[in-house]
Amino acid sequence: MSFVHLNVCSEYSFFENTIRIPDLINKAKSLSMPSLALTDHGNMFGALEFYKTAKSNGIKPILGFEGYISPTTLDDRDVKGNYHITLLAKNKKGYENLMYLCSMGFLKGFYYKPRIDKNLLREHSEGIIAGSACLHGEVQLRLLDNDFEGAKKVVQEYKEIFGKDNFFLEIMRHGLEDQERIDKDIIRLGLETDTPIVATNDCHYLNKEDAIAQDALLCVQTNKHLDDEDRMRMGSNEFYFKTEEEMLELFKDNPEFVYNSKTIADICNVELELGKLAPPHYQTPDGSDEKEFLRRLAYEGLEKRTQGFDKDKKELYKKRLEHELAIIEQMGFSGYFLIVWDFVNYAKRNGIPVGPGRGSAAGSLVSYSIGITDIDPIKYNLLFERFLNPERVTMPDIDVDFCAERRDEVIHYVREKYGEYNVAWLTSFYSMYPKHVVSSASKVLNFSEKEREEILQMVPMEYSLSEAIEKNPTLKEKIEKNSKVKMLFDISKKLEKIKFSPAIHSAGLIVSTTDPLYKKCPLYKVPDREVVAIQYDKKFIEDLGLPKFYFLSLKILTIIDTTVKLIGNGFDISKIPLDDEKTYKLLQRGDTLGVFQLESSGMQRLIMDLKPTVFEDLIALVALYRPGPLGSGMVQDFIDRKHGKKPIEYPLPELEDILKDTYGIILYQEQVMQIASKLAGYSLGEADILRRAMGKKKKEVMDEQRVIFVERAVERGIPKDKAEYIFDLMAKFAEYGFNKSHSAAYAYIAYQTAYLKAHYREQFERAIKVVDSM
Repeated sequence: MSFVHLNVCSEYSFFENTIRIPDLINKAKSLSMPSLALTDHGNMFGALEFYKTAKSNGIKPILGFEGYISPTTLDDRDVKGNYHITLLAKNKKGYENLMYLCSMGFLKGFYYKPRIDKNLLREHSEGIIAGSACLHGEVQLRLLDNDFEGAKKVVQEYKEIFGKDNFFLEIMRHGLEDQERIDKDIIRLGLETDTPIVATNDCHYLNKEDAIAQDALLCVQTNKHLDDEDRMRMGSNEFYFKTEEEMLELFKDNPEFVYNSKTIADICNVELELGKLAPPHYQTPDGSDEKEFLRRLAYEGLEKRTQGFDKDKKELYKKRLEHELAIIEQMGFSGYFLIVWDFVNYAKRNGIPVGPGRGSAAGSLVSYSIGITDIDPIKYNLLFERFLNPERVTMPDIDVDFCAERRDEVIHYVREKYGEYNVAWLTSFYSMYPKHVVSSASKVLNFSEKEREEILQMVPMEYSLSEAIEKNPTLKEKIEKNSKVKMLFDISKKLEKIKFSPAIHSAGLIVSTTDPLYKKCPLYKVPDREVVAIQYDKKFIEDLGLPKFYFLSLKILTIIDTTVKLIGNGFDISKIPLDDEKTYKLLQRGDTLGVFQLESSGMQRLIMDLKPTVFEDLIALVALYRPGPLGSGMVQDFIDRKHGKKPIEYPLPELEDILKDTYGIILYQEQVMQIASKLAGYSLGEADILRRAMGKKKKEVMDEQRVIFVERAVERGIPKDKAEYIFDLMAKFAEYGFNKSHSAAYAYIAYQTAYLKAHYREQFERAIKVVDSM
C-alpha cells in the first residue's frame, strides 16, 4: 500500500462527523491499509480508543488532532476566527506535546473553540509533524486571498517552528471550487519553499452514501433543516474514506503526492505503555516513608478499635492487619490509602458527614483501622481479597460517601492540595439513542409536530431502531410506503448511538500527586462548570494505570447529621447498639418510610415477611432485594428457612460456618470465595479470580476452572460427585451473588436511620423536611 489517510475525523468531532472508530478500523483493515491517522477537531477524546482498536487489528495508529490556531495569542478574546493545522505525533515526545497542546487549548485558550497559538507551538513542537490542513488552514486562507507571498511566509514560519522536514502542505480534492482555485498555487508553493506536498482526504464519514447522514448531523448542530439554503454544509459528497485507487485517480497528474502520505506515516511511530500501574505517592506530614506512616496509623487506629478485646482476639486482628499491610506494601499502594485517609480525615475534622463505607473497600481492616470505613470486616466475615487481590494486580478502588450538601468542600480541598491540573474528573460520552436520534432527524427533515409524535410513539427506548422496525408491522409498513419516513429512518440508523458530547462523571476523579495529568492524558475544561476533566473515556483509565477516587454524595448522611444535631445532649450515632429491640420491632412492622434502602413498598413487604432480628438479616436484605434473587425463588427460600418452615440444609457439613448467617443459602460473592478456599484450597486471591469468572459466565474459563476446582477438592478428600455438585451450585448462585462488604456498609446506614426513627421519630422526620428544603 502506498497511501495512508492522514486527515480523518471521528464521531468525537461532535455533530460534524459520523465515523465510529471500530467501523473506521474495520474499513482500513478491509482495504489492507497498514496505518492510519486520527485527527479530530481540537480534541483527542478518541485517541486512546483509536490506538487500542488499531493495534488489536494490526494497523499502526498515528495519533494527532486538527488544532485551532489563534491568529494572535492564546488569551486574546477580541480576535474572530482561527486557523486549522494538522498535528501528528512522530514519537512518544511528540505524543506528550500533543497532549499538552490539546489540553491547553481547552484549559487556557478556549474561546468558542479550544485554541492554541504559535508561541505554544514553538515551545512544544518537538516530536510533532504538522500539515497545512484544509481550506481553513492559514496557508490556504492566504492563497484564497490571493496573497501568495503571505502564504510563503506562513510556510517558512511553520518550517521554522517544527523543523524544515516536519511540515508538509496538504492538497485536497473534494470537488470544491475554492480547492480548485488554489490547487496550482499549493504546488507552486511546495516547489518554491522546498516543502513536501501530500494528498489528504478530509474524512467526515466512512462511505459516500453516508453524506446525507453527516449533512443531517450538521443540521442538528446548527438547528437547521436539510432544505434550508443558507446553512453550513460540506459542499460535496466527497468527504468519505477513499481507497488508494480513488486517491491515485484523483491525483493522477501528481501521484507522488499520494505516495508522500506513506512516507509521512512511516516516520510516525508512537508506542504507548498501557496497563502499567502508576500508584500515587503521599507526602507524609512528618516526612517519613509512606509505608511506615500508614503502618503507624493502622496500628494506632487498630488499638482504639479493639479496646476491650481479649488478648487472643486482639492477636487475630493484628494478624489480619499485618496480612493486609504486607499486600498493600507489596503492591505499592500505601500512598493510595493515605490519600483517601487524608481527605476523609479532612471531612471529619471539619464536621462533614462521611459514610461508614461503600463497595468492597469495607472488607479492609486497614481501611477500618485508619477511619476510612466504620464496618468491622472481621466481625462480619468480609474479605480483603474481594477488595484488593494480590493475584490480579489492579489499582484499588475506594468509594466514599459524603454529606450531599458538603461533598464539594472535600473535592475543593483535594484540588487545592494537589493542584488544578493534578485533579480531573472522569469522562464518559452521551450518545444519540433511538428516540433521541429519530426526534432530531425528524426536525432536520421538517416533519410536523404531529407526524414526529406519531412516529416517536412507535420507537420504544429499549430497542434498537432495527428491532423497533421488525417488532412493529405498522412502522415497517409506514417506512416502506412513505419515502420521507424511509429517509428519516435511513438517516436515523446511521446516526444511532453516535456520540454527541462528553459527560463528566458525577463522582469519579483522577488524582496525580506528582506530575500534572496532561503528561498522561489530555484534559479539557467544561465551560459552564469550570472544572477540569480527562478527555479519554473512563473505561480506559485502567490502561493508563491512573488512580481513581469516587467522591459520592449521599443525602441520608445529611439527614442523619441533622437529626443528631436536633437531638443534641451529646448523642453519638456511632455508639448505638446493633441489637436494639425497639429498632427491630419498627423494622418488623414495615415502618420504614424514610429508612435508608428499606423504604420502597416492595422492600417493606419483604421486611415484614422476613422479620429481621439481627443485624446480619439487614445485610442479607440489602443483597436480596434485587431482580435476580427476587426472580429466582431464593428470597422466599431464605425467609422460609429463617422461620423454620423449611429445614436449614448445607451442601456439605464443612460449609456450615460459611453459610449459617444465610441459612444455608449462598448469597454473597464472599461466600463463593470462602467455599473455594475451604474445599479446594484456593488462596483468597485465586478464589476472587474464580468468582469473577463465574460472574462473567465465560464457558471456556468456567470449564477450565471446574476441572481445577474438582481436582483440588478431591485431593482434599471431597468425593468427586460432591465437588462437581458444589461447583455447579456456586456457579448458579454466583449469578445472584452480591458484594457483602457493600451490603454490610449500607445495612449499617439503614440500621442507624431505623434506630433514629424508632427512638427520635420527631427529630428524624423534622430533619427529613429540613434537608428536603435545602
